[in-house]
Amino acid sequence: MSPRIDDVMKLCCELSANQQIKTTVKHSGKGALTAGGLAFAGGLVGGPLGIAVGGAVGGLLGCWMTSGQFKPLPQVIMEMTTEQQQHLYEEIMVILGSINWTDAVQITAIVMGDASLQKQVTAALLNYVHRELQAEVHYVD
Repeated sequence: MSPRIDDVMKLCCELSANQQIKTTVKHSGKGALTAGGLAFAGGLVGGPLGIAVGGAVGGLLGCWMTSGQFKPLPQVIMEMTTEQQQHLYEEIMVILGSINWTDAVQITAIVMGDASLQKQVTAALLNYVHRELQAEVHYVD
């Protein structure tokens, strides 16, 4: 991989780590559907108490089904294929334009020092992750 692509991937990792962004891989809605479905079924069978029991059991089952699907965004970026990283690089370079840098530390300092640039790069990153990797993005408190 080219050093410039590697620099931009490190920049994206730093931005997402700094903002504590996690992603949910596609199909994590299965857990929510499971919880809701069992609550509904419990309500049909046992009335209000059945809703509570079905919701609790469904919630636990949904939690088990989706465990391990929440990943820090830097991990997701580093696990992307070379082709995916190339596409992300191209999208970020539209924003970075003609900025020259020598290494990842310098481009990270440039972007982190400019709030507008930081927001633009972060927005492009999140848009790419959502669109191309079909992942939902969450900010961790």
